[in-house]
Amino acid sequence: MKFDWMIVGAGFTGAVLAERIASQLGQKVLIVEQRNHIAGNAYDDYDEHGVLIHHYGPHIFHTNARYIWDYLSQFTTWRPYYHRVLGVIDGQTVPIPFNLNSLYALFPPRYADKLAEQLIQQYGFNVKVPILKIKEEAEKSGQADLKFLADYIYRNVFHNYTLKQWDLTPEQLSPSVTARVPIYVSRDDRYFQDSYQGMPAQGYTALFKRLLAHPNIKVLLNADYREIAALIPHNRLIYTGAIDDFFDHVHGELPYRSLAFKFTHHPEDVQQAVGTVNYPNEYQYTRITEFKHLTGQRIAGSTCVAEYPQAYRRGENIPYYPIPRDDYREQYHRYLEEAKKCNPQVIFAGRLADYQYYNMDQAVARALTIFKKNICAGETV
Repeated sequence: MKFDWMIVGAGFTGAVLAERIASQLGQKVLIVEQRNHIAGNAYDDYDEHGVLIHHYGPHIFHTNARYIWDYLSQFTTWRPYYHRVLGVIDGQTVPIPFNLNSLYALFPPRYADKLAEQLIQQYGFNVKVPILKIKEEAEKSGQADLKFLADYIYRNVFHNYTLKQWDLTPEQLSPSVTARVPIYVSRDDRYFQDSYQGMPAQGYTALFKRLLAHPNIKVLLNADYREIAALIPHNRLIYTGAIDDFFDHVHGELPYRSLAFKFTHHPEDVQQAVGTVNYPNEYQYTRITEFKHLTGQRIAGSTCVAEYPQAYRRGENIPYYPIPRDDYREQYHRYLEEAKKCNPQVIFAGRLADYQYYNMDQAVARALTIFKKNICAGETV
């Protein structure tokens, strides 16, 4: 059987592109996935205790784009859910990102009042302000209290968490990373403030099954695309894997961080007050997530997962996060030049192919854009 398209990878990017090509163009698609399941890192299923768990860490869907929400709503109903995160700081659990409620949890009431008043006067209410901006402006203006606050949050919330997550200090990462660390001048404890937030009511794997249910789509699991590509005729290739793997690491291996997960089940119905608790300064893990908060299941007992960041070792674990350093982006651009030579027969897209971390809605947006501008229009990427 000949296919119009072979797509490498059954995560959001590959699955959305497959659905669009199959349903809108009527063309035949073969998805080749090296793992034994669809849905990529969003894969979920029920553990031995009947708890719906995310095998690769918590995935909470959120977006400000109505068209992305509407598109996915064709394949799932949603459970309304606002994710909340607490961080353990100086022995107290406080809302993350750091906000006005966090102030009052950590500091004496009068001092918290003073800090809150200065933040609101300086920046307004219900705004996110990067910590480094507050620190820089406080130093220039001589506002000792705001400088103390920025230093405190940077040291206690961000610095050690960064060391655990990346095995690098904040100063060793791209400046854009530290520029995004905010103080949220608000009482809003939600981790995200997007207009559309929720969880697929039957889980992510069920959503993907519906995405890929079109008769023009075939899925091959536990398969190496290099072997399959030589055996099964196809006209064009969409590649969502690691771009350096595709080119046999001709410019060296792109560095990633990986994760190890430790799942634990507890007889108690609830372990945590919220879905995720961060541990910036203690222990080897960065956070613990309790899945029943996310899924809304009513079931005896509860399953949690702790995340342990680790170095990525090719062939041994999974590349999760491209490391945000400017020199690594330069290395990626050398691979991008190689990719341009492959057009139009090969399209590269997705977190690993783009060496760019995407939220789920960003991965969907990227796929929909490629379909509209490059596949339908017959252009190259």
